[in-house]
Amino acid sequence: MAVNKNALLRYKTIDKCLQNTYRTWTLADLVAYCSQTLYDYEGRDVSVSTRTVQLDIQMMRSDKLGYNAPIEVYDRKYYRYSDPNYTITDIPVTEADMSVLTETMEMLRQFNDFSFFDELKVIINKLQDKIHTENSEKPSIIYLEKNENLKGLDYLDELYQAILKEVVIILTYQSFKARQPQHMTFHPQFLREYNNRWFVIGLVQNEDGIRTLALDRIIEIDYDLKIDYQYAQINPKDYYKNTVGVTVLDHHHTAHVVFKVNKTNAPYVVTKPFHHSQEIISLQEDGSMTFQIFVNLNFELERLILGFGESIEVLKPRNLRQRIKRKTALAARIYQKKNRNE
Repeated sequence: MAVNKNALLRYKTIDKCLQNTYRTWTLADLVAYCSQTLYDYEGRDVSVSTRTVQLDIQMMRSDKLGYNAPIEVYDRKYYRYSDPNYTITDIPVTEADMSVLTETMEMLRQFNDFSFFDELKVIINKLQDKIHTENSEKPSIIYLEKNENLKGLDYLDELYQAILKEVVIILTYQSFKARQPQHMTFHPQFLREYNNRWFVIGLVQNEDGIRTLALDRIIEIDYDLKIDYQYAQINPKDYYKNTVGVTVLDHHHTAHVVFKVNKTNAPYVVTKPFHHSQEIISLQEDGSMTFQIFVNLNFELERLILGFGESIEVLKPRNLRQRIKRKTALAARIYQKKNRNE
């Protein structure tokens, strides 16, 4: 239920009054205090009627806002809390609230690698303490995949801060294919997560084009505050428009990919498209479906297709079909060899 700020101020004022058990509170007193509070807040006279405060008390007594305030009238004139320790600022947490808090806490923990969540850690710890004290410890209902042992996560926040503050960094980096580490002056632009791995995208000093670097291949990070930061003027959403994964290729390597998926797996591809450009071309009598996407013909796309094994067939373009055919043939050849353990 939506509540405006003036109503919340009145509820808090009434609550503060009724917590003071050293004096008696008439309806007129509560009206006067609510009017004064709103005047202090708004800087102008705000008319609060007796009827308004009566409705406020009724609302506070109800469960609509979760208060269930034990407000009672005694001597036919005065208002008080039947429980002198009650306050709307310390209402009990319901089981539903605990469930939401538990899952929220678990999701927030996924971002522990970023310093801008440091201030939330105190809140998270308080939530966790509240959960443990008010509820039996139960396994999380929502489980988000995260590889805690993945290399490079310790650079995540450092790179984030460099991007935020537009600082040029000196990277010592070694790709899987390189024999020796490479030193580069790098202008980081943004971070991207794909398939449970993190990447930093940016410009290499004195080189053309955008580079994508895996955090788990970074050996060391240093800074060069003397070099002016270069802004690449790229929008991540537009940059990855035609891409599955993180490897962005030029328009010469972009094509309409047509593929056929068998009856068993077609529903999975419908509900979880390979790409946002995906469309259904045809539905065959045997239940299989033919799809089309417009994407870069990159490594990640091939990995995605190969992951479906025998349930998928690439129809177009020809060069992608040939690459998938060759790789599946090589895979089959491995299994045709006699296994020593058999």
